[in-house]
Amino acid sequence: MKKLFTTLTSIFTLTILLTACGGDDDTITVGVNGSGIPMWEFVAEKAEAEGINLEIMEFADYVRPNMALADGEIDINAFQTVSYFDNFIEEHNLDLVPIGSTLIAPMGLYSEKYTSYEEIPEGAEIAVPQEETNQGRALLLLEAAGFIELVDDFNGVGGVENIVSNPHDIEIVEIVAAQTPRVLPDVDASVINNGVAVEAGFIPVQDAIFIEDHTTAEPYINIIATQAERADDEVLQTIVELYQQEDTADHIREVYNDSLIPVFVDLDVLKEY
Repeated sequence: MKKLFTTLTSIFTLTILLTACGGDDDTITVGVNGSGIPMWEFVAEKAEAEGINLEIMEFADYVRPNMALADGEIDINAFQTVSYFDNFIEEHNLDLVPIGSTLIAPMGLYSEKYTSYEEIPEGAEIAVPQEETNQGRALLLLEAAGFIELVDDFNGVGGVENIVSNPHDIEIVEIVAAQTPRVLPDVDASVINNGVAVEAGFIPVQDAIFIEDHTTAEPYINIIATQAERADDEVLQTIVELYQQEDTADHIREVYNDSLIPVFVDLDVLKEY
């Protein structure tokens, strides 16, 4: 009995030590929206081979992932464009930084009533995301399609106050980004973020009646972000490297039917946007 007690005590002590040391694996939590889960599941499999336990946490909006990152609830997030990120951290005074680029997710115009954007009539109602950077991007898309004209120095952040000409008398309806697919029965068309469109069952390159081209979308490269003090963390850098490998890019193209464009650029290039 004495030997058994000693053995059990030793096992218990060893368990406490291993728990305190976190075991052999590093655990990193990445915050994503629903459409990003398949690509991060692929990266998580590769991370496991490197001894990294990559956990995925899903968020349903565009605010909480950054706040959770700032609060230390997650280690990195990957759901937003560099344009949205810059505006958000300035507005909320957050000490977050990008540590890698991921992809471009072209924004598109969708409709249940028309098969071509050229069919949309005068005085039509078009829904756009209400968040500043998303709305600004949507307005640029509508300008590219010929519906409106924006001020010359428009930087992509802002709302309808930047419209200087509306020859087709389009009525802009502001909607929370996640709800833009749901209002399709009630409007003539809706501008929908790529990830939101995919979650709603659309294949952007097939179903959008007008979509951003690569050049227009470049300022909206998506990023991996973390807290500034962790920017050089070796484990986080390894995750970025695993994401930016060609097999990840191939997986993204295949799973998302070429609706997402993998774009891996240096951080200095991101700063230009």
